[in-house]
Amino acid sequence: MELRHLRYFSAVVEAGSFSAAAEALHMAQPSLSVAIGKLEASVGVALLVRSPRGVEPTSAGRYLLDAAAGVIGEADEIVETLGRFGAGTTGRLSLAVVPTLLWHRLPRLLRAFADAAPDVEVRLTDPPPWTAIDLLTRRTVDVAMIMVADGPRFAARHRAQLDIVDGGDVPLVAALPPDRSDAPDPLPMSAFEGRPLVLPQRTAAVPSLPEAVDDALRTHHVTPASVHTAETIQTSIPFIEAGTAWGVLPDPDRASLRRFDLVVRALEPAPRPLRALVLMRPGAAQHPIVSRLLQCLSDAPTRPAGLGSDPVR
Repeated sequence: MELRHLRYFSAVVEAGSFSAAAEALHMAQPSLSVAIGKLEASVGVALLVRSPRGVEPTSAGRYLLDAAAGVIGEADEIVETLGRFGAGTTGRLSLAVVPTLLWHRLPRLLRAFADAAPDVEVRLTDPPPWTAIDLLTRRTVDVAMIMVADGPRFAARHRAQLDIVDGGDVPLVAALPPDRSDAPDPLPMSAFEGRPLVLPQRTAAVPSLPEAVDDALRTHHVTPASVHTAETIQTSIPFIEAGTAWGVLPDPDRASLRRFDLVVRALEPAPRPLRALVLMRPGAAQHPIVSRLLQCLSDAPTRPAGLGSDPVR
């Protein structure tokens, strides 16, 4: 029994005649009659009663008509679902995103992606950047989003192992204890002279915030009183909120740090921003779901200035 024969049979019963069904199916009537004959031969029972007035189903034919409706419906649903997989609107997408980008920028991207692909299940994890890269290379996640101090340098180092898309600038701001609400805006870099500073742990594998802050302090000849090392950017924030340290933190959309009990000020002169990068395994951008995510990244009308999907050069 072939699926097309079930479709032919259903069309004949619905039309009430072979000639009308053949016209609806855009096929010759003799070919349709042969196909129905093969179907009846394969099941070993008459399915249609032929008369000058047309055709009617036998009791076996009525049973087959009901059963065929379910089979054809399921087959059509399978084809439709597979088409959504091919279009990137159904499936699963795993993302490893550093926490700072989770705070504000990623939710906007996820809103656009959910509108474009509502049936794709998105899974998120928030590791530090070096772990995000490891998860990506081990195929645990599909896409990683990190921040680096020097985008072109990172791309030159990893281009052979990763496909890299530019995610835009991530500005650096002063993050001060809550009792510093009288601090000027913008805050001069010199204000950090003699102040306790907290920085996240640095790693040679992914130069990021610590290296960017070091560069700014060195450029403007600023020497903090001390430097406390926290595990990550997010674990450095409680020290600032407690008033035991000052910080220079990334604020991707000039709004991400509002959720914390901090006094946030622009810096003057402004340090060189970090760069957000979207990382994939080579060729992954051709996968329909990943391609749709990148399209949302590129097309989102509310994306911050500089956010795009051009490869980092």
